[in-house]
Amino acid sequence: MRFLKSLIATVIILGLLAVGVYYVGTNLIADQVMEKVTTELEASGQLDAIRQEVKNDPELQAFIEEGKNADSSKLPFQTKEEATRALLKKFDVSELNELQSQARRGMTADQQQQLLNKLQSRLSEEELLALKALAYKELCESDGSACQ
Repeated sequence: MRFLKSLIATVIILGLLAVGVYYVGTNLIADQVMEKVTTELEASGQLDAIRQEVKNDPELQAFIEEGKNADSSKLPFQTKEEATRALLKKFDVSELNELQSQARRGMTADQQQQLLNKLQSRLSEEELLALKALAYKELCESDGSACQ
């Protein structure tokens, strides 16, 4: 009986440790990915190129502006870091790296549509709206000319 109690306690402790490692690991990866992407975009000037592309594409502007009036308190995430964590749960790291490299090389209208379709198929309406709200906040509020 004593052995059984010890075995159950050990299994419970190992289970709690595994959950803790998963949660902390996901947070660390999300923070590292977000820091890397932000640094690369700012250093290479690609963030300005993205803003210019949004400014020149009315369809993309309309898509992003859907997040303009979203109530952030009701959205599943409010920060870029939280969004990264959510995306890491829906996409694996290799898919995110591929998307990042495509964005770095530049995306055609067809590739952009494929990306939007992939996002719409894997994310809920609320998660998609939260991404739109973050994109609007990042691209349009920091540089008002990007969404005019």
